[in-house]
Order: sequence, then C-alpha cells, then structure tokens
Amino acid sequence: MGTAAIQGKLWGTSPRNWADYQETFFTPIYNAILDRSGISAGSAGMRVLDVGCGAGLFCALAAKRGATVSGLDAAEGLLDVARKRTPSGDFRQGEMEELPFADGTFDVVTGFNSFQYAADPVNALRQARRVSKPSAKVAMAVWGLAKDCQSAAVVKAMGTLLPPPPPGASGPFALSEPGVLEDMLSKAGLKAGKPEDVDTPFDFTTEDEACRGFASSGPGVRATDLAGEEKLRAALLSAIAPFKTMSGRVHMDNKFRFVVAES
Repeated sequence: MGTAAIQGKLWGTSPRNWADYQETFFTPIYNAILDRSGISAGSAGMRVLDVGCGAGLFCALAAKRGATVSGLDAAEGLLDVARKRTPSGDFRQGEMEELPFADGTFDVVTGFNSFQYAADPVNALRQARRVSKPSAKVAMAVWGLAKDCQSAAVVKAMGTLLPPPPPGASGPFALSEPGVLEDMLSKAGLKAGKPEDVDTPFDFTTEDEACRGFASSGPGVRATDLAGEEKLRAALLSAIAPFKTMSGRVHMDNKFRFVVAES
C-alpha cells in the first residue's frame, strides 16, 4: 500500500488556503528548475510531469512557457485547483510509486518536496525515471539546510503538537544534508547533477494569512486533527512572532535545494 490515501487527506483539507497563501512563495524554486531543465519560452512540444503537483502552480508556469503539462497528486482538492489553473493539463490522482503514465513519455519530471512522502522514495524516483525519455531531466527539490530556513521555526512548532517520530526517522531537513539528494537519485539509476540553493522567501501580508498558509500544509492539518485549531494557531503565532515586521507583514528568509538529474 502506498501513501496517497494518507497524504491526500492531509494535503487536500484546505486546498484554497494552500493555493492562496502558501504556494505562490515557491515561484523562485519553480522558475529555477524551469530554467535549468531547458523549459523556456517557445518550449512547445516539451512534455512535463510534476509529481506531487499540489495546486498546480509549477505546471501553470511551465504551460505559459509552451510545455505540455501533466501532474499527479494524492489530494483531489488540490488537483481541482490545478485543473482550473491549466485546463489543458492532464492532472491525475494516484500513487507516485505507481505512476499512471507510459514508459518514456516525458522530457522533464519534477518533484517539489514530494518524493520523500512516498513509502519508498527511491522507488518513487525509479518511477520518475521509467516515465522519462532517454536523457530527460528529473529534478528533485527539498528544503535547504535548517540554518538557512527561518521557517524551520514553524516546522519545529508544529512538530511539538505531533507524536514523536519513530527511532531513526529522518527529520524534515535531513534530505538537505550534503550528498543526500545525489545519493537518492543515483540509487534510482539517475545521473545526478550538482545541488543548487535558491532563495525562497515567504512574505505573508498578515499573521492571519501566515497561520492559514502553514495550517493548510500536511503537517499543519495533522497537528489540527491531534491538538485542535486553537493550540495550532497559538503555536504558529509564537513561532512567527520574531519575523513580524513593523507593517504587520510576516517575512521569513528560506532556501530550497534542488538537483537536476538525467535519466
């Protein structure tokens, strides 16, 4: 059994809040991978798959550059938003370890903070390689190092409301450590390139929007289920307080790390 049923429930609870208050901040990492993968204006004919596509902002940006886009996600609520954003796209609900696409279909396959949610992340990457054309690009993006991410304070705050992880379980920033992404991609049979970091600031208009955005994430929804909305909001307000500006905005500097590999 894969993880789609569990993750779909978590990430599909507040799709509009995720799309409106959180997803747009990932635009810098999206654009970086579009550039590194060769998806530029006039990319008509290029076929792109985003695994764990969420509300589909990356696919929308790729489509604007002329690519033919597909997306897979566990959450039907997020897929509904993606379909509205890019009606020409092919968006499907399913397991990332059982991609419902034929071998050798895509020129570019991406996963933004998604492959690690598979029961077996390396197997999910093998699936990405399977549906890629020869010499296609496979890109994997994760949080940067915790010391480079001010939003780590929020991740830690939500973690206090969740059960402790099993012994030996990797933390949310473990994949950011040197060599980890390259090793995972190599185990999946992909030729990993060099990791790159991208500045990805989160800049919320108000603290309420910050709470809505973080609470709409999978960990946020799980924390709400276990501890309740009031406790989660209190934890979030405490975590974001140091990053509130005089204007009332909440600004957090972060980095995301990615590797582009070849199939």
